[in-house]
Amino acid sequence: MSLHSDILVVGAGPAGLSFAAELAGSGLKVTLIERSPLTVLQNPPYDGREIALTHFSREIMQRLGMWDKIPKNEIYPLRDAKVLNGRSDYQLHFPQPTEARGEPADCLGYLISNHNIRRAAYEVVSQLDNITILTDTAVKEVKTSDNEAQVFLENGDILTARLLLAADSRFSQTRRQLGISSDMHDYSRTMFVCRMKHTLSNQHTAYECFHYGRTIALLPLEEHLTNTVITVDTDKINSVQNLSPEELAASVKEQLKGRLGDMELVSSIHHYPLVGMIAKRFYGKRSALIGDAAVGMHPVTAHGFNLGLSSADILAKLILEAEQRGQDIGAASLLEKYSNKHMLHAQPLYHGTNMMLKLFTNETVPAKLLRGLVLRASNNFPPLKKLITKQLTG
Repeated sequence: MSLHSDILVVGAGPAGLSFAAELAGSGLKVTLIERSPLTVLQNPPYDGREIALTHFSREIMQRLGMWDKIPKNEIYPLRDAKVLNGRSDYQLHFPQPTEARGEPADCLGYLISNHNIRRAAYEVVSQLDNITILTDTAVKEVKTSDNEAQVFLENGDILTARLLLAADSRFSQTRRQLGISSDMHDYSRTMFVCRMKHTLSNQHTAYECFHYGRTIALLPLEEHLTNTVITVDTDKINSVQNLSPEELAASVKEQLKGRLGDMELVSSIHHYPLVGMIAKRFYGKRSALIGDAAVGMHPVTAHGFNLGLSSADILAKLILEAEQRGQDIGAASLLEKYSNKHMLHAQPLYHGTNMMLKLFTNETVPAKLLRGLVLRASNNFPPLKKLITKQLTG
């Protein structure tokens, strides 16, 4: 079988689906290719990950119709954020802003479970006449030429299009087959995520606790319910995996010095290896990278999906403009413009995050001293603090 589309998207995750939603009513025929079965797209399982969304991301999701498909009681406001270093009680504090993106605001951002975002994105796209989603479908090979892109499926079918997009994770095989190299960084750390109830209010405040040897991030959901993210060196994963639910809760309470009172594990525990990646460029011949296939962030700065959503938004707008003008949507000039624009924001965030992580996970005495100085300088230098807050709100 041979199927021709205007655009082929490898990967129907949140970035790929968001891109497809951007093209609603455009007349462009888009085909998404996804390994997972249809049931997983329709009802994604809980995976422990809570996604921090900026005000800009909320605007995009509202425009695409995704925001209204998420239960209101599962959109959690993030009022402010604090950073702790080692055994010190000193806090770098980012308070609740009065405005974001020129509008009045009562929070830094929003927390939404990853599975809810995925479900909402699928529900929007599944209703669009110009979008086809091929599930349970694996890609064997991709090729591009001056005139078209080709995708060879493992079942023998061949798909063609004017433009091919890779949206198949930071470990993208599509990116590799397109010959686009990447800078991949294995942090040699593992992240454990779960939900915990507690007896004291979290005040809707997020905490990033760079304790020595083990990092804990607290993402407030309900007032007495917090997503707890524990990060350890990968050779020490047994120090978390071997704990009973009661022992884990007690361990977290002790590490937090009772900040949230008594803790109780109330969800399944999920763990993920931490690997960051940024592609050398975000486009190739009749092809482009979006989402994690373009840049996969360490979660500490909470910009992973925000960047992915931004990449889909930037590229979709350029494609729609070109189509309306009767221009080639796969032209190298268009794709280069997308790559440059997205790189302008993604590259500083990616490398800045890695620099911060290198400092705040370094356990040498000079590094520990410098960590404290950096927190105090950031807290007491308003222009820097304002810049970081603007990044947090989008």
